[in-house]
Amino acid sequence: MTTTDLAPDLEAPATGRLQLALNVDDLDSAVDFYTRMFGVGPVKVKPGYANFAIASPPLKLVLFSGAGEPGTLNHLGVEVATAALVSAAEARLTADGLETTGVVENGCCFAAKTETWLEAPDGQRWEWYVKEGDLAGFASDDASETGAGCCT
Repeated sequence: MTTTDLAPDLEAPATGRLQLALNVDDLDSAVDFYTRMFGVGPVKVKPGYANFAIASPPLKLVLFSGAGEPGTLNHLGVEVATAALVSAAEARLTADGLETTGVVENGCCFAAKTETWLEAPDGQRWEWYVKEGDLAGFASDDASETGAGCCT
């Protein structure tokens, strides 16, 4: 597979895209593998962190080194285009009886976000969010009532 230069920092498509955040043992090896697998490099690489914005298939792939057991799921997410879509999702989720953290503006994983979190019955953490901007450092504001924190 041919690789390209670093992907542009794509805005979330109007239809949104799924996010998959994985814990990895060796960040450099994981970045190399996923770059070759998807044919596009990460849009952001920081110590212990890499973020891919893949256009096809529409996927936000995030890798964390040192954040959990290597080879495990860190969290899942749905990235949307606007804060209004985050609020609409949160309203629908709570109306359907699901417990969320409520919509908050937060610093999380090198990004300023508007987000809400919820937890699936088997413990998988889901984030519904819009990225509002980049942050210079790793932020991990705790938006959850359960103390799970962001991106950990």
